[in-house]
Amino acid sequence: MIRTLLVANRGEIASRIFRTCRLMGIRTVAVYAEPDATLPFVREADVAVALGGSSATESYLVIEKILDAARRSGADAIHPGFGFLSENATFAQAVIRAGLTWVGPTPANITAMGTKVEAKALAAAAGVPVLASAVADGDDPAAWSAVATGVGFPVLVKASSGGGGRGMRIVASESLLVEAVIGARREALASFGDATVFLERYLRAPRHIEFQVFGDTHGNVIHLGERECSIQRRHQKIVEEAPSPGLGEDMRENMAATAVGLARAIGYVGAGTVEYLYDDSNDSPEFFFLEMNTRLQVEHPVTECLTGADLVQWQIDVANGLPLPLRQDQVERRGHAIEVRLYAEDPASGFLPTFGHLHTYETVRSGPGLRYEHGVESGSDVTTFFDPMLAKVIAHGPTRWGAASLLADALSAMVIHGVTVNRDYLVAVLSDADFLAGATTTAFVDAHPALLSATVSAADELAHIAATVVASARSHHASDVWSFAPTGWRNVRSQRHEMTLRSGERSVRVDYEYPSDRPERVLLAVDGVEHSVRVARHEPMATCTDDLTVDVDGLTRSIQVTRRSGLLWANSSGGQSAWSLVPRFVPPAAGAAAGGPIAPVPGRVVAVHVVEGQTVAAGDALVTIEAMKMEHRVEANTVGVVTELRCAVGDQVDAHQVLVVLV
Repeated sequence: MIRTLLVANRGEIASRIFRTCRLMGIRTVAVYAEPDATLPFVREADVAVALGGSSATESYLVIEKILDAARRSGADAIHPGFGFLSENATFAQAVIRAGLTWVGPTPANITAMGTKVEAKALAAAAGVPVLASAVADGDDPAAWSAVATGVGFPVLVKASSGGGGRGMRIVASESLLVEAVIGARREALASFGDATVFLERYLRAPRHIEFQVFGDTHGNVIHLGERECSIQRRHQKIVEEAPSPGLGEDMRENMAATAVGLARAIGYVGAGTVEYLYDDSNDSPEFFFLEMNTRLQVEHPVTECLTGADLVQWQIDVANGLPLPLRQDQVERRGHAIEVRLYAEDPASGFLPTFGHLHTYETVRSGPGLRYEHGVESGSDVTTFFDPMLAKVIAHGPTRWGAASLLADALSAMVIHGVTVNRDYLVAVLSDADFLAGATTTAFVDAHPALLSATVSAADELAHIAATVVASARSHHASDVWSFAPTGWRNVRSQRHEMTLRSGERSVRVDYEYPSDRPERVLLAVDGVEHSVRVARHEPMATCTDDLTVDVDGLTRSIQVTRRSGLLWANSSGGQSAWSLVPRFVPPAAGAAAGGPIAPVPGRVVAVHVVEGQTVAAGDALVTIEAMKMEHRVEANTVGVVTELRCAVGDQVDAHQVLVVLV
């Protein structure tokens, strides 16, 4: 029986596994790379072992380092979590060969489903419908074109190994194929060590539906129902829910039966997920095998909420040789559950990853129906070395509408200062009429561009501005000697005070004045529009945080304002807004250096697409950077000639560094 479990992973999944281990009385071991040394999961374990290195290839992907950590810590079992080495049959076999218990599917299971090409063949043999596809092998673009024509445009270029949307490109026409295949090969090799890609028929707007399966060493295989994961960006899931709002009961039973049948066909052991594309756009809905993930999924809490099962405990029990605790006819699902992935990223900038120091990271809502799985805390640093997911937030309720409302409220109330996150976008999705109607397909993000720039409501933002002005003005009280002077007082009262606040690219002009006879009142104009403001309460909570109750135009709200590092954050039940105070007198600019397109994030240059002297047009690819497990294409924004290349393949570049000089 397992007594000490090492989790070969990081962040929220390591913390999640440790939680179950504590309930089972199992000692835990964490391993960590240098940038993760201060994250919560490290201290939550009974023992933590430093792997050294900053990147995944220097730490979490080094099999010998993981096995050495197990030996040094006295671990007798290893759980891989998800990602990294979780679907690496070589790692699984090495763990077993070392005399340790492997908490996961057998190496043979992982190998069988390890490449999408072979997995599709096995699925077809097991009677599971599959999409037309073909491998794009060799180096002859003409051969690639012939394969793509046989499959039929549009096609999806996909990495045969791995997942998470990496090594994947949508190709609408033959003219775009060569660049897509080359880029997908490069990304697949960097992410999974296997450059094999294949072309698959592309469905424009299907649903992405997956079934949770579980097998044991006694020949039992069951499913625990489906999850819908259709809302994705860059082919990576951001909203997951169960049950799917788009499945009828007959189709659900049919898909579940094929999932269990595939698992039985390969003698599956442990937790796994069979993923499908479901096309219900016509009168005869169809589903097609996508892949099988031989591991625990990020979104497993959705299934746990509906069934009451602890899937990590099931994994450990199966690894210990125990049978599954339920038969198929004993599985019951209750209510509706929705999970969102909270990322450090900016949806308005194409979901560009963000990084920096989390000054504040707090949840406000709690209680029945809410579940948080965090990888960070106040004071954590979000680095460029790993995936930018900070946490998962899950809500469970009797109805889909109730779960969505509970989750949106919990997200809105979170206090997150220091790093731009996708929280407002997730709230907007959960509140969108199409989402609430169940119209969720993989095209949802592209079909709803207005949600990308979602912020708090206009009324909440106005209240935030008023509270920010009040807190900022009082923090700059000019006189400690004249304590009788009201905040904002001055001896020349002919004009109001002026302040300019900036949020992203947007600036707001604020004029304000405190009437001498009504100090609780503020005469406030925002971009020239007058508003009635009354400060009912203003209490300092900490050195840099004020707690206010502010009435703006007859609506009263409680708002917290935090000032730190030149930024101001306002939080209320309606969400959060972030502002910077624009200096009234800006020093003369020193003059911009000659340059051109810059690096959007820190990262490693993986491709340079131009040479000096080349003429480029707007939209042409110049450089590709890899950061946070994703590739970012830097494009020319105008017609020009490349006069200087300031980077080369393999270079590590900083954010905002000039990469190419165009004239």
